[in-house]
Amino acid sequence: MVTKAIRVHELGGPEVLRWQDIDVGEPQAGEVRVRHTAIGLNFIDVYFRQGTYPSPQMPFVPGMEAAGTVEAVGPDVTAVKVGDRVAYGRDKGAYAEQRLLPADRLVVIPNNVDDQTAAAMMLKGMTARYLLRSCYHVKPGDTILFHAAAGGVGLIACQWAKHLGATVIGTVSSEAKAKLAADHGCDHPIIYAKEDFVERVREITKGEGLPVVYDSVGKDTFMRSLDCLRPFGCMVSFGQSSGAVPPLDIGVLSQKGSLFLTRPTLMTYAAKREDFVAMAQDLFDVVGTGAVRIEVNQTYPLSAAAEAHRALEARETTGSTVLIP
Repeated sequence: MVTKAIRVHELGGPEVLRWQDIDVGEPQAGEVRVRHTAIGLNFIDVYFRQGTYPSPQMPFVPGMEAAGTVEAVGPDVTAVKVGDRVAYGRDKGAYAEQRLLPADRLVVIPNNVDDQTAAAMMLKGMTARYLLRSCYHVKPGDTILFHAAAGGVGLIACQWAKHLGATVIGTVSSEAKAKLAADHGCDHPIIYAKEDFVERVREITKGEGLPVVYDSVGKDTFMRSLDCLRPFGCMVSFGQSSGAVPPLDIGVLSQKGSLFLTRPTLMTYAAKREDFVAMAQDLFDVVGTGAVRIEVNQTYPLSAAAEAHRALEARETTGSTVLIP
């Protein structure tokens, strides 16, 4: 079966994203064929396109999260059936009209969540879930710092952390993004071009520092994020939109207060089926109750994925962006 997809044949800028025909076969044992209705855009897609994260083969189809309808199932599939609305959030190859997937990587979308919302929230929402509930267990009364608070993960995490009873500090790049973050649970938005976020954290915490910092920016913020932590604080480095963090002398962690450092990935935290399903259920619960709003603020045709990548890298997007096949 011939379908369309975005493929990457060589690493580079958005221009390497090519709209091409691909063949999609019939599902084998344990597999299903999904026709996508909406596909999420994430910075990890940029990392794979650039080669920051190596792809096991070339050419490859980027994209990690999507929603769609099951069109065919192979033998031994019990988790889903033909006609089910399903979503996933950890399997590269989403930038396609149709694809094959192991059935155990899919969850059925609840009736109170539409396809675009599901596509926009799986990777970002489950990322927020493991950050806030596993890397560090956010508790009522905690004060946390979340960089890129107006981004896709940031807006979800700010709302979820607020729902958990935390005070949320967030960094953003503009007045408009500061307002957006504030409207989504960020108590103290900091425009990093105008204010020193380390000084503001010290002011807000009255010099005590934070139990945790969540940093997806990387090179530009990493070392100064460590300065925001109190003794025994946890630095969660889960991305590098400004570039890779330079090699670190781990002695710095002891000098700054016996700090903890982790560089987690969703793929590890959701590797087991039971963990993946539990994380997705937690996400559906907070979205279904309205505690977390998922806002799709930009849509692009899938064929225009290069344009969407340019906007994302230029920090012109807010919230979630969805590609429509």
